[in-house]
Amino acid sequence: MKTVVITGSARGFGYAMIELFYKNNFNVVVCDVNENELKKAKDKLDKINSKGNILSCVVDITNENDINNLINKTLNEFKTIDIWINNAGVNQPNVPIYKVDSKVIDRLIDIDLKGTILCSKLIFKVMKEQGYGAIYNVEGHGSNNALITGLSIYGTAKRAVTYFTEALAHESNEINANILVGKITPGIMITNFINTSLGDGDKIELDDKTKKIYNILGDYPETIANFMVNKIINNNKNNVKFVWLSNTRAFTKFLTYSFKKNNYFKD
Repeated sequence: MKTVVITGSARGFGYAMIELFYKNNFNVVVCDVNENELKKAKDKLDKINSKGNILSCVVDITNENDINNLINKTLNEFKTIDIWINNAGVNQPNVPIYKVDSKVIDRLIDIDLKGTILCSKLIFKVMKEQGYGAIYNVEGHGSNNALITGLSIYGTAKRAVTYFTEALAHESNEINANILVGKITPGIMITNFINTSLGDGDKIELDDKTKKIYNILGDYPETIANFMVNKIINNNKNNVKFVWLSNTRAFTKFLTYSFKKNNYFKD
């Protein structure tokens, strides 16, 4: 039976993916820095009928000891790790760069970029030793060079994640590691991520223009997860990119918005 680890999987997109893997009879490792949310996620998974097993672990992805502890617990429980998804991330306060506190910059880069690099480094070594595996990193705003005031640090981190993922895929090929590396590009998801800074920090007030764009192009994480998990389960290629909000899908959403009139921000 295969095993998947997803960071930041106690809620949102991470949880939506881990639930689908579990329904597909994977062993799943749900991990998050928030212990209360982790318990809620584990309780929900316990109610699902699956041939797989569940392991939950409190993890700070900026802490190498925490990541190694997660890896060791998973190997002790399930012997191998087949798929690792770096999903954990936080949003920045919706203000121009000159208003962003230096400590906030450090925290954003530590989580959104360094955390992905650190997790990838440590699990790559394990997968190379076991002879196979797959690593997927979640892209975000900035990965496509888009520019929005108030997302400069987050966008910088995600643009760097894109380069790092491509470099990791290249290295896997160069050294014949037999490890698949890919990018997950979910587009705009309607979760608490979009209006909360630094995980569980201050609320972000979105302007009407931003809300309209989200209402047109956004989707709930369960919809996107269904697409992504199917792609991941069936993938056998290195350096792939799975895109939910394609140009065609975005064009269709603009055309049909006047009929659907989504409102994700109702009180």
